[in-house]
Amino acid sequence: MDFMTKEEFINESNIEIIQKLMERNNGYITTKELENFDISRNYLSIMTKRNMIEKVAKGIYIDSAKIEDIYYVLSVSTPKIIYSHMTALYFHNLSIKAPDGSFDITVTKKYNNPKLKKHNVFYVDDKFYNVGITEVETPQGNKVKAYDIERCICDIIRSKKRMDFEHVKYAIKEYLKRKDNDLIKLSKYAEMFGIKEKVMDFVSMMYE
Repeated sequence: MDFMTKEEFINESNIEIIQKLMERNNGYITTKELENFDISRNYLSIMTKRNMIEKVAKGIYIDSAKIEDIYYVLSVSTPKIIYSHMTALYFHNLSIKAPDGSFDITVTKKYNNPKLKKHNVFYVDDKFYNVGITEVETPQGNKVKAYDIERCICDIIRSKKRMDFEHVKYAIKEYLKRKDNDLIKLSKYAEMFGIKEKVMDFVSMMYE
């Protein structure tokens, strides 16, 4: 009598569902998503053994044919972070160069996560945390949370001692050249942060 192997008990339709979910999510799947579909996490182990997927962080897997998007993975694994300052300006095409692996990130003062040790973390009061949050695309086309341009301009001026001043000047000059700049919003944010005069001085100095 032939005995069925453990592999033969696998419901291949569950693997197909996971693959479809990954297609919809640019090659990614999380254990949380599987729970929503009542699919056992064991299928992720099976797909990993078959070299169909790779684990990139706790509870996060990627299609083996894809290149890992480090911005997206960090955002999913630490959902309370907001990309800010120069890293956010990189997403907005207002930076001199791409981040070097250490990202500018903003969180609330109460938040602490050891995963962020290698990054440039800025802590803000709760009342400022949500100001200017938007959604941007990473270079690989995944969506992450970041601050809008005007919030970033205020932030790099507020934190200029922690910034490369040449990068600050470049970002402000390029911002002022853009047709979509919103100086009214910039002024509103600057007043909210108590730096309106400082921001307006920078704008006047950089205006060409």
